[in-house]
Amino acid sequence: MRICVLGAGVVGLTSAYYLAKKGFQVTVIDRQPGVALETSFANAGQISPGYSAPWAAPGIPLKAIKWLMQKHAPLRISPEPELKKIGWMIKMLGQCTNDAYSVNKSRMMALAEYSRDQFVALRKDIGIQYQDGQGGTLQVFRTLEQVDAAEKDIKVLKALGVPHQVLTPEQIVEVEPGLRPVIEKFKGGLRLTGDETGDCYLFCQSLKDTCEELGVTFQFNSDIQSLSSTSNKIKGVVTELGLQEFDKVLVCLGSYSKALVKACDIDIPVYPVKGYSLTVPISDAAYAPVSTVMDETYKVAVTRLGDRIRAAGTAELTGYNLDLPKSRTETISHVVSDLFGKGCDLAEAEYWTGLRPMTPDGTPVVGASGIDGLYLNTGHGTLGWTMSCGSAAVIADIIAGDKTEIDSRDLSVERYKK
Repeated sequence: MRICVLGAGVVGLTSAYYLAKKGFQVTVIDRQPGVALETSFANAGQISPGYSAPWAAPGIPLKAIKWLMQKHAPLRISPEPELKKIGWMIKMLGQCTNDAYSVNKSRMMALAEYSRDQFVALRKDIGIQYQDGQGGTLQVFRTLEQVDAAEKDIKVLKALGVPHQVLTPEQIVEVEPGLRPVIEKFKGGLRLTGDETGDCYLFCQSLKDTCEELGVTFQFNSDIQSLSSTSNKIKGVVTELGLQEFDKVLVCLGSYSKALVKACDIDIPVYPVKGYSLTVPISDAAYAPVSTVMDETYKVAVTRLGDRIRAAGTAELTGYNLDLPKSRTETISHVVSDLFGKGCDLAEAEYWTGLRPMTPDGTPVVGASGIDGLYLNTGHGTLGWTMSCGSAAVIADIIAGDKTEIDSRDLSVERYKK
């Protein structure tokens, strides 16, 4: 059976791998000249199931207003009127209830935990190398208000059996010695010991080679123009080469999935949330992170990737704009300087921006589309790297008609029709 995977980011690539492992004949099509050259290129480096939570939560509307007025704001909403942006924000606000948060977080953590297990199995199976580390994620709180607010998440972690540690400032610097010079900045911390780190781009480069060994074909520099279907059944994909026919098609185009499937009368509430990152060489390892440090105040993650520091964060609702203004990188630069300024020279930093495909409820869209033979694996937001292997394994089982290892009933687009 011939299957086409649209998109060669980490979600598309892992999907191709798991499909090929099941014996399918897989073709991957992407407009870029290689794998992982858009959103997967320079992400935060976190594989963080313990930090998997929807942005839509009780109290977020008020917090968002406060964030917008901060100098180093973790959120920015462009003033230009845009119906898609406004509609998406309204849907997200509708998810900011206790009940919705509990349901959405449980779904996300189940998928993320399963994905972390798949990463472990993948390293064992094929020995893949990607500067991976298993040092966990340390969330640092600068205010007592943040410490108190974390209690709600800690209850969920306990209920789901997720390993974690609640830390004092003194315990924080035992886990991350590079933070000792700034210990006075912290009121407490939460360490998620099961989280991992790794370079997503390196992972994709290596997994591509494995996919090719399994018979996967890649078509790069290929413009995906539309999907072709007849009588509610997928027929194939139209590129600049014309119609290419396939038995099944899997859409893994991140923020660009929505427009492609909209022409087939499929509406997925995915909106591009712009993020920024920097990568800088480590000059003094004693003052660099050991694993990942998440600054709760600025919503910026700082991760150790070999001999480099990767910092990523901020959320900007500005459509498909990929400009990289200095004013928007100042927040991540500030956090690195504030926490690990002695460990690197920010004059050597390289900056990057990408679009995270976000759903209003935070959970990705994984499953059948409603059109026979057309499937979706998109909308992972900031957790594409974290959830990639898990959502890929799930969609491969669904396409093959096998029983999924976790409950996948509420992962598909059907949940938005309820």
